[in-house]
Amino acid sequence: MLVESRNIFQRYMLAFLLAAAALWIAAYNLIQPLANWLTFSLLGLEPASKLGESLAFFFYDVPKILLLLSGMVFVISIIRTFFSPERTRRLLGGKREGLGNGLAAMLGIVTPFCSCSAVPLFIGFVESGIPLGMTFSFLIAAPTINEIALVMLFGLFGWKVALLYVISGLIISITAGIVIGRLNLERYVEDFVWQIQRKSAGFEEQFTWERRIDSALGSVKEIVGKVWLYVVIGIAVGAGIHGYVPESALADIMGKQAWWSVPAAVLIGVPLYSNAVGVMPVVSALVEKGAALGTALAFMMSVVGLSLPELIILRRVLKPQLIAIFVGTVAAAIVITGYLFNLVI
Repeated sequence: MLVESRNIFQRYMLAFLLAAAALWIAAYNLIQPLANWLTFSLLGLEPASKLGESLAFFFYDVPKILLLLSGMVFVISIIRTFFSPERTRRLLGGKREGLGNGLAAMLGIVTPFCSCSAVPLFIGFVESGIPLGMTFSFLIAAPTINEIALVMLFGLFGWKVALLYVISGLIISITAGIVIGRLNLERYVEDFVWQIQRKSAGFEEQFTWERRIDSALGSVKEIVGKVWLYVVIGIAVGAGIHGYVPESALADIMGKQAWWSVPAAVLIGVPLYSNAVGVMPVVSALVEKGAALGTALAFMMSVVGLSLPELIILRRVLKPQLIAIFVGTVAAAIVITGYLFNLVI
């Protein structure tokens, strides 16, 4: 009888998850037409106007990122119930510096996470007792080295450029993680993150599917409730830049072969908001307009690895001092990589 009741409950849980997934997909597919209707029909703005482009971007990205964030937190929370903090700690925590950073970066490459998942990923790594440096190696590699961007780079520029992209992304992730790890910056992580770690330390909880779903829904409520305002602010900044900063302005700066073009490209890329796939057409256009390939790739890496919305979201779990060190370390590594690309290619 007990086994039969459990099987019935699991079927109900499966039906619930399938229905929730269907609703999530339907809502996600309605975002774009709803954003266009709000901007261009209800408000009557012209599609080609700067304000129209900015508002359409904002109305689209706010619900999109919040949906992605909620879905990502839920999925990550479910996955984490199968990989306890102790098990994850055994996987990465016992590795030496360098090797552990390399494993974390490699894990980031094959894991399709974006900036919207930065907070739950960071909390999950800290909860598992993973050193701060290895955590950052993962967080840098996950958005920076994108498999779709890799394929697009291969198609546009050949295998040498694609290989250099992967190697440079790994070097940046590993080096930045080692530097941050050696600085002993744990005091600049917000206190509530360590409280979560203490709650989970010392035992391996046994989860039923009911507990897994309850835990995942609780994580969605807690984490999204803490960071939604930061998401809205970050997207508002990105929307303003999207609508009011012309592509020609980027090309004019990065299209020059001056020594300052690489750091300028990184400085321009940080406030922008996109993923590796979204920024690839811009990279291709910049190269066609005369930008050095290293400069264009440095721009791409700064957009996806140091995006302002991600930094605003991470502010919920990191204090400003650690964010500044993180940005400075990664930006310096990207600038050096851009110069090396320009010398080699």
